[in-house]
Amino acid sequence: MANPWRGEVALVIDGHEQVLKLTLGALAELESTLGEDTLVGLAGRFESQRFSSRDIIALLEAGLRGGGGELPEGGLAQAEIAGGPMAAARAAAELLARAFTLPET
Repeated sequence: MANPWRGEVALVIDGHEQVLKLTLGALAELESTLGEDTLVGLAGRFESQRFSSRDIIALLEAGLRGGGGELPEGGLAQAEIAGGPMAAARAAAELLARAFTLPET
């Protein structure tokens, strides 16, 4: 079960609930992978709804690694995500938000 106070997000991938979390290392990797100079720029993509499917996959893959889950390289692109692309986009945006804010009580 995901703990929002730890920045965790739950997502069902291939029928199994996975806990995703962005670590500092994953955030640094995302800046490089997605071609953003700052995390503010990356967050801005999601806030202004200018994100791509590549952004979503990169965030979810980083979150999986940070949460201790593993999929083979490129495995997420072939995985079945419960709720489809909208659930994946929602989870990616939530991951990014939880990395920098406390959950609402």
